[in-house]
Amino acid sequence: MYNKLQYISQGKTIEEQLYNIHHALDAGCDWIQLRFKNQTAKDTFALAEAVKFLCEEYLANFIVNDNLYLAQQIAADGVHLGLSDMNIAEARAILGNTKIIGGTANTFEDIQNHVKNGCDYIGLGPFRFTNTKEKLSPILGLSGYFNILQKIKNSKIQIPVYAIGGITLNDISPLMETGIHGIAVSGMITESDQKEKLIQQLNEKLYANVIV
Repeated sequence: MYNKLQYISQGKTIEEQLYNIHHALDAGCDWIQLRFKNQTAKDTFALAEAVKFLCEEYLANFIVNDNLYLAQQIAADGVHLGLSDMNIAEARAILGNTKIIGGTANTFEDIQNHVKNGCDYIGLGPFRFTNTKEKLSPILGLSGYFNILQKIKNSKIQIPVYAIGGITLNDISPLMETGIHGIAVSGMITESDQKEKLIQQLNEKLYANVIV
């Protein structure tokens, strides 16, 4: 079963990224998606290698954002592909069936396509406006999630859906009521000066209605 909390890394330098990722892992986050945009291949590779080592140490899932060949090269647990990145089916053909492939979606049609092409989980968003991403798709809000999740249910599609985009602690309970599996966050964890407490609070809300 996929963890309900994903941390999408932040930081403009290798040092900042490692600092943020290490602290997120230390605070109990066990799913890291490495997002390091507009950097040299050399720096990106160096960072990815270091993060892979850290994730192995903490027994956390390690997903590389966008860069399929890097994910393959360093044997990451998988890759997350945006709407303008490589096709999911193509990625599946390259990575094989043992790796995790996540896909970004903004509409129900996006999700249908991803599922048909062999995607493992969906990052559905944005929930609200966020500065983290440059080209933002139309904002969904709670009603958007509710409508899309309802269509997923009616179509009998079974895939974990993560909400993403400007989520705060107070959003989690209403978001979980729409039927999502979990959340993917970056700024909320990066900017927290009490990461352990925050991650504990997030998990309490995310797993509140799970029957063990």
